[in-house]
Amino acid sequence: MGIVNVTPDSFFDGGKYFDPTKAVEHALRLLDEGSDIIDIGGESTRPGAKIALNAEEELSRVMPVITTLHKVQPEALLSIDTYKAPVARAAVTAGAEIINDISAFRWDSQMAKTASELKCGVVLMHMRGRPEEWRTLPPPGDITLLVKRELKQWTENAVLAGVRRERIAVDPGFGFGKNFEQNYPLMAHFEDLQSLGLPLLAGTSRKSFLGRTLARDGQDAPLDQRLYGTLASHTALALKGAHILRTHDVKAAVEAARVTDAILQAR
Repeated sequence: MGIVNVTPDSFFDGGKYFDPTKAVEHALRLLDEGSDIIDIGGESTRPGAKIALNAEEELSRVMPVITTLHKVQPEALLSIDTYKAPVARAAVTAGAEIINDISAFRWDSQMAKTASELKCGVVLMHMRGRPEEWRTLPPPGDITLLVKRELKQWTENAVLAGVRRERIAVDPGFGFGKNFEQNYPLMAHFEDLQSLGLPLLAGTSRKSFLGRTLARDGQDAPLDQRLYGTLASHTALALKGAHILRTHDVKAAVEAARVTDAILQAR
């Protein structure tokens, strides 16, 4: 899953693809590099960000990208990264086939009903609190158990609202309300999430907990020096059962995944 952030302030590539033409060019490049899914988002949810963008502004960012991509590459599988039902509905109507909701349908009471009506795929992500609260959240105890329990509950809620279970994938939300001490246990026990019986998405690309591990001289590794750490996390997660890897670096991730798949097939 290749990331296209049509935002001025995303943590890694904020502003680079804010212009719709540049965003489309970037998406086409990611497809050429082997991306199976293009995930298009119009609002940053980086640590500390205040979730305040209205649906109209979000639509003005993402819709030109979705409509153009669907026109020039109609076979491309597009995902809309949003927690707002009006944005999801417009995006799917325009050609997106997946709703990737960081709130797991909890922030918009109409999202589950919308997804059910649209009959599209959905990704439900686990998050503790909101981005502006992450630095003050209390310790969660067993993070893997918490993530598994809450994703199970949120999936059941979506099914009860009419979303077919076979259309659902889940994401443990690395970095989303999890600090440095919690992301690695979650990664180490990632295979426990297979008991949910759903496709697993993992997004670790260039994230701050990798930068902390790669620190030198007391300074976290900057964003442009986190690629190799990202690939190590991708490989570990694929070996532990990840079905979808959400990444900024598609070509490198595809090559790492091909080698990992060869190892798994050799078992």
